Amino acid sequence: MNVSFTNPRGSIASAKRADTDWAALTTEQRIRSIELDGYVVIPDLLSAFQLDEIRGELSRLPTTEVDYSKHQRGCSNVQWADSPTTIQVIALPATIQFLTTLFGDELICTSCAYAVSQPGHPGIAIHTDAQPYGSKIFGLAASSPCLVRVLYYPDDLTAERSSFKVIPQSHLSLHADGNPYRRYLSHSDEVMVACRAGSAVIINQKVFHANYPNYSDSDRRMLARLPQKCRNPCRRETYSPSF
Repeated sequence: MNVSFTNPRGSIASAKRADTDWAALTTEQRIRSIELDGYVVIPDLLSAFQLDEIRGELSRLPTTEVDYSKHQRGCSNVQWADSPTTIQVIALPATIQFLTTLFGDELICTSCAYAVSQPGHPGIAIHTDAQPYGSKIFGLAASSPCLVRVLYYPDDLTAERSSFKVIPQSHLSLHADGNPYRRYLSHSDEVMVACRAGSAVIINQKVFHANYPNYSDSDRRMLARLPQKCRNPCRRETYSPSF
């Protein structure tokens, strides 16, 4: 799919924007947001010191460009890299606490990846991270029935600098257009989500999302981890039907 300029620069100023006061939300309201809208922003999870360390570590990672743009690059399996502060983010206490409350179950992190949208990045096609019938791109992780993706941003997301894009509540759709294998260059219901460096966007794997083009003169970096709920196969449970 050709994703050159998913959003022309002239359309950025008039883009629909999320106006939620994310910092004011309670844990219950955050859970409601991710369950109903398919995403939530948790601001200021990373300190200035952590951000400085993480930026330095990410700058040393080897990246490869994607097939649709030389301005979008990434690195997989960051958990095995020599990046101690970045790896610690996988088990960031505040995030773990929220996810444990969200899932009410044990957690497992299936991957950790780094992506950078450089100046000139054309934007990503709107997609889901759910591949319930198998995937050559995401592997077995995408077939998990209950998975979220935690997107940490070491840089400010602004209108010109590849803000997060989402179609709220799209994970609830039963329409054929909501098929998780569908892709869209743009959508009338897409919303721009900006946030400060150190924040995280947590999304339901089934929600349609992407990012906007990078019309700024600096990189937009992202660290993504995929936690899912995990039943312990060694734990025996008794099920009592209610009928």
